[in-house]
Amino acid sequence: MSRQFDHEKLEVYQVSLAFIAWLEPILQKLPKSLSVTDQLDRASTSILLNIAEGNGKFTGADRCRYFDNARGSALESAAALDVLVAKGRCPGVDVLPGKDRLWSVVSMLVALIKANSDYRLHEGSPD
Repeated sequence: MSRQFDHEKLEVYQVSLAFIAWLEPILQKLPKSLSVTDQLDRASTSILLNIAEGNGKFTGADRCRYFDNARGSALESAAALDVLVAKGRCPGVDVLPGKDRLWSVVSMLVALIKANSDYRLHEGSPD
């Protein structure tokens, strides 16, 4: 029987891993001297690592902090894809599948943050 860590069972982890696999061929084509190449590689990796580490925390506040960092890295990755388009390194249509994956990641992370937080004000909550 194959063992799985708890974070590997999370859909957000699987989608983030799929984003990294989707991104790798694009990164391989980019010059290493382009600063956004390294930044995008680090930000996309950070999504996955923060999800795994956060899921292993015992308190909701600790989990939220890591999930929030993962969300920030996902948003940073989306912005880095925009930089590639703006610099003419990648056609806009080519980054859409990655941005769709990142949209899903951000949405799932927001849901995890809400589910693990009893002190944050949520949209639609009374003030």
